[in-house]
Amino acid sequence: MGIVSQDAIKQLQDLILQVDDPLKNTFQNIHQGFLTETIVRFLKARDWNVAKANKMLVDCLNWRKQNEIDNMLSKPIVPIDLYRAVRDSQLVGLSGYSKEGLPVFAIGVGQSTFDKASVHYYVQSHIQLNEYRDRVVLPQATQKYGRHIGTCIKILDMTGLKLSALSQVKLLTVISTIDDLNYPEKTETYYIVNVPYIFSSCWKIVKPLLQERTRRKVQVLQGCGRDELLKIMDYASLPHFCRKEGSGSSRNFSNATSNCFSLDHDFHQQLYLYMKNQSLIVNPVMPLKQGSFHVAFPEPNPDGSKIAQTIESEFHKFEDRNGISRSLGGLKINIE
Repeated sequence: MGIVSQDAIKQLQDLILQVDDPLKNTFQNIHQGFLTETIVRFLKARDWNVAKANKMLVDCLNWRKQNEIDNMLSKPIVPIDLYRAVRDSQLVGLSGYSKEGLPVFAIGVGQSTFDKASVHYYVQSHIQLNEYRDRVVLPQATQKYGRHIGTCIKILDMTGLKLSALSQVKLLTVISTIDDLNYPEKTETYYIVNVPYIFSSCWKIVKPLLQERTRRKVQVLQGCGRDELLKIMDYASLPHFCRKEGSGSSRNFSNATSNCFSLDHDFHQQLYLYMKNQSLIVNPVMPLKQGSFHVAFPEPNPDGSKIAQTIESEFHKFEDRNGISRSLGGLKINIE
């Protein structure tokens, strides 16, 4: 690391140590004992501009404090049937680890419907997954592999992607903005698999809009990506939708315990049990009550808004070009 980089790290570290004690406490939950590595993440996210990185980090700390993010893992979604509905419609899970020890998170982009609960439950669930990854999964991986592991790999399954996904763009923009502003540089590589034509069409337009450091992280693989992914992970760590060409639905898999999206998978069982135990520690007397944990949605940055608008525009073009929608007496009927 060069002299300029070392200077930037020292400057930002000095600045962040000047914040009030409540913000210092929440900062500890972010860095988990790896102060320099966390400083570097925020500097990378702002192209090593110390002033911008400092503002980003302080804004993140204030967001965490104002929205009680430090307590998010003590707020399980109840009852369990509601949480199962969230898991069945927000497809994400931990399938294993790479050969270098990085957690492998699978995301069912094409078949996540986000239609079983309010937006706030999906945002709450997403943040809980982030916090569990950063406070439990990554520290455990660090201890197991004997070196700092602060990033993960994400495999995005586009199976079943439809034009109806257009209705999810706003929610996905909220989630993406939360990640960009408050969990920067946590993903090493994004692998995109099972790509339909509609995605390929959008990707050609969206790719040039991405920042260079983001473009370098994205790899679109052929088919289910099995052969390429086996170069960096064992077969057991492959998500179920990558294990066989033409394996079909990533939602319906014959063995629920092998489907990392399922609430019955070990990862989700451990996560939910962890949250229930944390809730007993924080509120040992008060019974759990149903209700989403509302979090303030940050304003998307202009680049993010432009990308979302571009995706929406491309979906509409694809729709019109292929006659997917028809108009009848002024009433628009979508045919999937």
